[in-house]
Amino acid sequence: MNNQLPDTGISGLYEVMLGTDDAAYAKKYFADFGFKEVKKATISADEALKLYGVNSKLTSYRLQNGHTDSHGLVRVLEWEQPLGDGVGYAPVETIGSRIAVMMTHDIFRLYDIYQTARDVGKKLWLPTEPIADDLFGLNTGEKDFFNRPILVRENAVYGEFFNHIFFQRYGYEIPGYGTIENDTKLKTSEFTHHDFIINASSMEAMDYLSTVLGLQAEDAPQLDGDWLKGPKRVFQMEPGFSHWYQGFVSPNNICGKMKFFIPNGTKTNKSDQQRVGEKGITLHSFYTPKLDMVYQLAEKHEGLKITPVTKNEFNEASFIIRDTAGVTWQIIEKTQAPKNTPKTELKFNLKE
Repeated sequence: MNNQLPDTGISGLYEVMLGTDDAAYAKKYFADFGFKEVKKATISADEALKLYGVNSKLTSYRLQNGHTDSHGLVRVLEWEQPLGDGVGYAPVETIGSRIAVMMTHDIFRLYDIYQTARDVGKKLWLPTEPIADDLFGLNTGEKDFFNRPILVRENAVYGEFFNHIFFQRYGYEIPGYGTIENDTKLKTSEFTHHDFIINASSMEAMDYLSTVLGLQAEDAPQLDGDWLKGPKRVFQMEPGFSHWYQGFVSPNNICGKMKFFIPNGTKTNKSDQQRVGEKGITLHSFYTPKLDMVYQLAEKHEGLKITPVTKNEFNEASFIIRDTAGVTWQIIEKTQAPKNTPKTELKFNLKE
């Protein structure tokens, strides 16, 4: 852990925020993944203009998966008059795209659901076939029936409404990283991490995540490409294609991680549609008990656009950060600890 990081008390990524003009559908959709409404608020167009820069009446719904209140929530932003359709259904790794990731106990069931929908004409879903890999180097010895492989199987589902990555573990657990309630219809967890295809020439554009927010870079930027079977399948990489990747995690929560990608080669750029008020994933939030500290650090960082601290639609003191790579955050003040205490130590527990 880098001792030079400012101690901001920042959470893991708290909410993925989805713009829509049909909250009833969004709530019904996420309910099957285990999300239930825990808060609702409506503000006028004038209030939304001051808060978000969007001249539209707004009704917000905060949705929580089971008992997990420390990270991985959804906030549905129902705009009476959205600014546009957002990034929408687009080629994989379109710049401006956002993807939310969750764990499941049955990845093939999810794949079959989306593939069947596509086969019968609901073409604005594109599921990739699940693929397994040893992402963490947990396997030892020669594999046979008794020395079974330890794997994670993952796939992506790209859509007009939302982009998902699902993963299923085999042979291991990580306490605090993905919790699946027994009564969840689709056997899925809260959102464990989030992917961002950003509009930047290098990962230096994201350095403020450490210097302002206090997030830990997991490693130096890495080059992934078509030689890796997981990224090749999930990101539909053609031969010769690659991207730069870097992950960030809160020192206060192993979950709610973020992964940022810069494609090598020509990709569609829809960053202009990646703005608050559009449909789709346009915003994410963190919380901290040290809002004033984070605000002062953001003020000093050249290139960040920040709004004044004000009450958001849930009456929470907050402000918004917009960076040069097209990413927007809402930073929320919370002085009370979550009921679901997050884990801060990453442990791999092997099982039969």
